[in-house]
Amino acid sequence: MPPVENGDAGGSASVNFGGFISVQVNVNGLGNNVIADAANEPSIAVDPTAPNRIAIGWRQFDTILSNFRQAGHNFSLDGGRSWAGKSIIEPGIFRSDPVLAAGEDGTFFYLSLSVVGPAPDILNDMFISSDGGATWPTKHFAFGGDKSWFTIDRTGGIGAGHLYQAWNTAGNEFFPAQFNRSTDGGVTWDNPVEYDPGPQPAQPVFGILDVGPDGSVYVTGSANSAMNSDFWVVKSSNAQDPGQTPVFDQITAVDLGGNLRLGTGPNPAGLLGQVNIAVDRSGGPHHGNVYVLCSVDPQGPDPMDIHFVRSTDGGQTFSAPVRVNNDPGPPMGGNDWQWFGTMSLAPNGRIDVVWNDARNTGAVNLFQTFYAFSDDGGLSFQGNFPMTPVFDSFVGWPQQNKLGDYYDMISDRVGADLAYAATFNGEQDVYYLRIGDYDCNSNGIGDTDDITNLTSADCNANGIPDECEIAAGTQPDNDGNGIIDFCEQECPWDCGDFDGTVGIVDFLALLAQWGQVGTDCDIDGGGVGITDFLALLANWGPCP
Repeated sequence: MPPVENGDAGGSASVNFGGFISVQVNVNGLGNNVIADAANEPSIAVDPTAPNRIAIGWRQFDTILSNFRQAGHNFSLDGGRSWAGKSIIEPGIFRSDPVLAAGEDGTFFYLSLSVVGPAPDILNDMFISSDGGATWPTKHFAFGGDKSWFTIDRTGGIGAGHLYQAWNTAGNEFFPAQFNRSTDGGVTWDNPVEYDPGPQPAQPVFGILDVGPDGSVYVTGSANSAMNSDFWVVKSSNAQDPGQTPVFDQITAVDLGGNLRLGTGPNPAGLLGQVNIAVDRSGGPHHGNVYVLCSVDPQGPDPMDIHFVRSTDGGQTFSAPVRVNNDPGPPMGGNDWQWFGTMSLAPNGRIDVVWNDARNTGAVNLFQTFYAFSDDGGLSFQGNFPMTPVFDSFVGWPQQNKLGDYYDMISDRVGADLAYAATFNGEQDVYYLRIGDYDCNSNGIGDTDDITNLTSADCNANGIPDECEIAAGTQPDNDGNGIIDFCEQECPWDCGDFDGTVGIVDFLALLAQWGQVGTDCDIDGGGVGITDFLALLANWGPCP
């Protein structure tokens, strides 16, 4: 059955659970779900210069009757509250394993795997966007291989803006090399290098990478296979120097207290979660700490938990594992799978963790997405609460029995932006979820408090600080004075009879224009709707 287009849709495009609103991302141009397609393995990028600009990419299957996937993407200009119609990078080209990130200047990057030739060869391309992920007009060959990931140096040092990429040993045309970099913003890429040329080399797979405060690059992963309790962290102290070939001068075995798992339980053809790594660059009490987190199968009857370890000496040694999920586990907790563990680190050092959790169902396929956090460098974790309704991981398989291999999350000082896949519509879809209040101006104060305390203006009463709408390009400020242009009108709510008073005629005019964009009563510029109605009521009476 082909996907339904042009507004014919089924299911809800948003899901509200306990005040957490998940907004569907793989929607058509009207913001509706497309029936009988599938989307998974989402990755997210947030523009640091205008955090209301967000892009998410995913594996797009136009029909669940096919295993052919493409590079799906969508973008938001209002902090993920709404999304434009989904699109495809290079339609008709097989692509997989998307990874997105944004540079300090607001440039967006989309790393995408392709399969080339009859061999076949698995190779990666880097797509670049200068308009917040709306379009991806440039493509650059990046070498790479299967299960690739990349990160960007944001330290401000000599490696600032460098892109670093790591990938698996399998599906690798450049074996035993697994790493390379770009020192010119993703346009050209160095020849791949290997981590450890020794007789029994460390070759981490199924992991990601991060950059420490001194520019050192850390890569983590399991020891070249699933169902393996051996994990590695490899470190390069010179990768940030464009004049040197990266050398990995520190190789550390890490005990996560269990095995990485692949092809079992709730995700029969996929990973149960990547190996995550994050390095604290906060300048606070945990500055320089290295954190590793993964969903693992511990000893005993419990099938899977979220385990976390920390290093306070630059990755030379790691702590004993901490269990993040606080359910009792078997035998009291039953078949409690916790999988797709995903970690991100806020600029103030807070550690955010999400995962899929079966503690409330006891079933191998029925889950909610949970959240926990740590404010003490990972010594303990708080929270452990669900953010979504129950969904079934066995629903909507697109000729590939898995929900993908990963989720992705980016943290700021107030909260976090999560991209995840779920089956609320009876099929695999990608969702955006904001954890905590928004912080669209990156000042460390939630937008609600900013507006309430009048530290940020909200002249159109839509709950988004005006400065953020200007930065994202959704509202004009042609004179550059930081005030939305229409808010400088003497009385924008006098939109019916223009008599200097907001009253019943203006109210009736607003109702007549409901849903229309660019009309006299379109006060917020997003189409006449509830925010315009509330603003009109709030300004009832004579104009000031």
